[in-house]
Formats: sequence, structure tokens, C-alpha cells
Amino acid sequence: RRKTRRRQADAMQGWVWGVFGLGIGLSVAALIFLNDREPGPATPVTKSPAAPPAPSPAPRSADSPASPALRFRFYDMLPNFEVVIPEEDKTVIPAAPLQTIDDPGVYVLQAGSFSAYADADRRKAQLAMLGVTSSIQKVSIDDKVYHRVRIGPVDRLDQLNRLRQQLRGAKIDAMVIRVGE
Repeated sequence: RRKTRRRQADAMQGWVWGVFGLGIGLSVAALIFLNDREPGPATPVTKSPAAPPAPSPAPRSADSPASPALRFRFYDMLPNFEVVIPEEDKTVIPAAPLQTIDDPGVYVLQAGSFSAYADADRRKAQLAMLGVTSSIQKVSIDDKVYHRVRIGPVDRLDQLNRLRQQLRGAKIDAMVIRVGE
């Protein structure tokens, strides 16, 4: 009998503590709610005609809290920063002709530099379809590996200028590099 009475007393005590904690929590929440409430709207006051106008409020700094209406100023600021993007030109301007190279020497044409070997190999195959022999040169710059597609060396100026025209016709940009006399 003693054990059953003790179990009943323990069960009652836990229930009482639960209600007691709930009551304290609700009372604290009610106090916080009542203290944090903003005052309601003020009743309108009629001014006498002889009263001076109220001074305008001082401008608020960015750090001070603002009323909800004044808190977001970017709606007013953004239209001032609007950028008008012009439409693309509808007229097509032909590309300027290539300037021929007249300075004798040994040149190499670089038809691209790629970080992936597969891209460089694809460009080499594209050049082979045009009948141009090229090679892939592997270069490391700042711990990065690049694969350069190069044509040459070419020492005849007429052959160099003809290659440049052929590459331009195939829409392949090539950089001319002088490597010797």
C-alpha cells in the first residue's frame, strides 16, 4: 500500500509543477506584451490660428530606427540610378580588312588557348578540315594548364597573310607572334 500511495503522490506533484510552470510562463508573456505595445494613434488636436507651425523633425541618420514609411528609401533612390541600355545597332558594319604584315621574319599564328585539352583538339581538327597543319602546345601559368593551338613557324610573308585571311574567313581569331628574324 505504501508504494501505491507514493506513486499517486509523485504523479500529483508532477502535474502541479506543470500547471505552475505554465502559469508563470503565461504571466511573463503577458507582462512583456503589455510593456512592448506602442501607443495608439493620438487624437487630433485642433490648433488655434495664432499657434506657430511645428518644427520639422530632424533628419534621421542611417543608424536610427525609422518609421515604416521612412525606413526604406531605396524606392526613391533607385529611379535615379536607372541605366538605359540602347538597342543594338540594326545596321551591319563590315569588318575592317586585315592589315598585311610586311615586316620579314619568322612568325607563329596562335589560333586559340584553351584550359581543356578537348577544346584545343577540337580547334586543331577544325583547322585540319581547312587544310591547315597545327600543333598543340601545353603551357603552365600560375599553376594553371593551358593548351595553345599554334600554326607555324611561317617565314614567308605571302603564306602568312594567306593563312590569316583563310582563318578569318572561317571566323577563327588568330594572334600573330613573331618568333625570329
